[in-house]
Amino acid sequence: MADPTADPAFRDVVARLQQARRVVVSSHERPDGDAIGSGMALTLALRALGKDARMAVSDVPPAYLQPFPGVGEVWVTTAVDDVFDAAAIMECSDLSRTGVTGLDRSPVLNVDHHPGNTRYGVVNWVDESAAACGELVYALIRALEAPFTADIATHIYLAILTDTGSFHFSHLSPRTFDIAARCVEAGAQPESIARIHYDSNRMARVRLFGSVLSAMAVDPSGRVAVLTITPEMAAAADGSYDDTEGLINFPLSVKEVEAVAFFKQDATPDRWRVSLRSKGAADVGRIAAGHGGGGHRNAAACRLQGEAGPLRDAMMAALVAAVDGADRRS
Repeated sequence: MADPTADPAFRDVVARLQQARRVVVSSHERPDGDAIGSGMALTLALRALGKDARMAVSDVPPAYLQPFPGVGEVWVTTAVDDVFDAAAIMECSDLSRTGVTGLDRSPVLNVDHHPGNTRYGVVNWVDESAAACGELVYALIRALEAPFTADIATHIYLAILTDTGSFHFSHLSPRTFDIAARCVEAGAQPESIARIHYDSNRMARVRLFGSVLSAMAVDPSGRVAVLTITPEMAAAADGSYDDTEGLINFPLSVKEVEAVAFFKQDATPDRWRVSLRSKGAADVGRIAAGHGGGGHRNAAACRLQGEAGPLRDAMMAALVAAVDGADRRS
């Protein structure tokens, strides 16, 4: 992550937050650990500075994020009618990804680390070198001179832990570990955070993992896997899509598997949300971008429309090509 103070956009975000009295913070639909961690860290820091700040998201945070400080107070809504001095949007490539309308009634501060950001804000601070949006928020909190409390440190650590796949993915840097260390010094408890996030499963989640993994498709080389879930599969396990968080990483724990696609059927049978993960130099971010999505080299996502079988076959072929291409470059 580059020195943020050298970036005029960073300085502009800081100045606008300093001047603001009322701030709404938001992130993407179906918020994950980085969305909640970075958003709540900024919200708590702004409150510590005496500002009226709240976080608004379109979906209820999943159960494994509920125990973290302040998450129970998150404003779950699909529309914001009020006008704030600033709307700080965390890790969304496009404002529509929030699933919350009306945020653009307020000056939008776009804070992101993903390639493909559309620069939709009045200020756009996008640093693709950051391992997690939590790294960017940590820099903002320091610049704002907000107290770095144990609760804030917990959220920053949560954001980094989850968006790096427990320190597995690319974009890790010495700065990532330095920020994590500072979080621990401030009172974040790594064992507790990891246990709450990863070891608080419902039995429905275990059943759903089994159902999805048993139907996994693998290419003949054994290097690419494709997973699929439908609402019917989730219901049969008495679970929900929230219960599949982290499932995509299971096939990557197999030594030979280098890339994975996870197809999640959307509200209509021909619409799919597709998550992509890879190891090493295999670039799934480029594949996602080719379908209007985005992300990083080793973690990306997109949306597809069409019949499941042909879509999965085409994605498997694209992943095989990405893995083969990475082999040729190495």
